[in-house]
Amino acid sequence: MNFDESPEEAAYRAKVRTWIAANAPDLSVLSPTEQRQWHPRHKEVARLWQTAKADAGYACISWPKAWGGADGTAIEEAVFGQEETRAGMQFNYFRTGLDMLLPALMEHNKDEASLARVPPAVRGEEIWCQLFSEPASGSDSAGVRCAAVRDPGSGSGAGGDDWVINGQKVWNSGAQIADYGMLVARTNPDVPKHKGLTVFWLDMKTPGVEVRPIRMMSGDNELNEVFLTDVRLPDSQRVGEEGGGWKVIITTLMNERASLGSGTGLNWRDILDLARETPSFDGPALDDPAFREWLADLYVDAEAIRLLSFRTLTSLSKGATPGPEGSAGKLLWSNLAQTLTDKALDILDHQGLLDDPDEAAMNGAFQHRFLWAPGLRLGGGTDEIMKNIIAERVLGLPGDIRVDKTVPFREIPTGR
Repeated sequence: MNFDESPEEAAYRAKVRTWIAANAPDLSVLSPTEQRQWHPRHKEVARLWQTAKADAGYACISWPKAWGGADGTAIEEAVFGQEETRAGMQFNYFRTGLDMLLPALMEHNKDEASLARVPPAVRGEEIWCQLFSEPASGSDSAGVRCAAVRDPGSGSGAGGDDWVINGQKVWNSGAQIADYGMLVARTNPDVPKHKGLTVFWLDMKTPGVEVRPIRMMSGDNELNEVFLTDVRLPDSQRVGEEGGGWKVIITTLMNERASLGSGTGLNWRDILDLARETPSFDGPALDDPAFREWLADLYVDAEAIRLLSFRTLTSLSKGATPGPEGSAGKLLWSNLAQTLTDKALDILDHQGLLDDPDEAAMNGAFQHRFLWAPGLRLGGGTDEIMKNIIAERVLGLPGDIRVDKTVPFREIPTGR
């Protein structure tokens, strides 16, 4: 694999770097508190940035123009993403929709009403959330108990044209600000658990949808519970085939792990800057030989994530769904995020106890990320799930014993 850029790619990078420098929003006008993700003013800046990108042809670059993209290449999209990260323009509000859900919607649905939802999301006018996890099925996405049944009295379709949905979802990132969601429901409990699932998209203002934010120890309420009570959806909002939801789930999860596996947020450069400015025994922490040795190890892990992201990029450029390289990258990034923030608080000593963005070093970014990082080991599939994927799909080891794989879902014990 050749990692060198072609002359065309290098010219494109120079072009987008210039554009970003000229158009990127000035985050310094926001207070330290307002600069944190999920703050309303931070979200508004992110929305304006997304719109500016769409107007200039830099949003969802590899998507068709008809859907708000730019008919560009996956390489160009990756280059722009790298330059965005380099400029500190990392906004997570649109990531779930644009990186995970809408690619699955476009792959499995071709109807006009569904595809009409894509351009507004590209422009940042609509935000999407994922409604997969449930209290009894976190990483086991096939264990969904939220039920969707057809209303036999609706429309002229077999069994009715409308679906009525009841159940509960949990750990739904951004659901409190989302305009639309993609939901997995069980539509046939009499077949094995992977075969009786169907996916829908829905307006989060649909009657019967209730979002309850979860207060996290970092102080954020990024995660939510979502309750669905007699939520009525037309069959036209079904994604993919009835009972074929597992295919949609796999598409989404592979996109999610590829996205997470590319890594975002604080990196080795940030802790390098922190160590340069933080006093230690005989000078800045950066002069400590033990810290320098640790930083070298961290850099190696960060490079591994970067190189794995190239494998993902290769798959995407060939039109393929990202494979287990996304799981490997996600596993490495989870560990790196926790290791990096733990070390940062260590070298900050008692200053590491400060989480006030107005008082703490780097606006408390490391303290905030430290409290957030453990959740990364669970979101998008736990470490154990990622290791199973690597063991089975990369190393070719025997699969886990799954005693419920062929059992009708209705007969699987619930433990209650």
